[in-house]
Amino acid sequence: MHNVSLLVYSASDLATAKPFFRELIGGDPYVESAQYVGYKQGATEIGLVPSSDGREGALAYWDVDDIAERVRALVAAGGIVAQEVTDVGYGLLVASVKHPSGAIVGLRQQPRG
Repeated sequence: MHNVSLLVYSASDLATAKPFFRELIGGDPYVESAQYVGYKQGATEIGLVPSSDGREGALAYWDVDDIAERVRALVAAGGIVAQEVTDVGYGLLVASVKHPSGAIVGLRQQPRG
């Protein structure tokens, strides 16, 4: 496992959230769509995603080399899969696992070669 490299905040209204994060981060998004708005702060990516259920908050994603293996290992350690391994575009894989006390941990595997 590597460092936390992505923080994703859910927002019920992306249009309202964007000016706040622009001010917080000190710059415009590098990518923007109806499903994702991404900012860069050094080596960390800060993303906004729409929240259809009204829940708002953040999820930290750890970069991993083998996402399927990390999910299996975390489940063996007592975790429960919250999101199956999913290709979110161009080979970028994400998954999330709920740890035994209930918080969710995100995993991210960069596209391979």
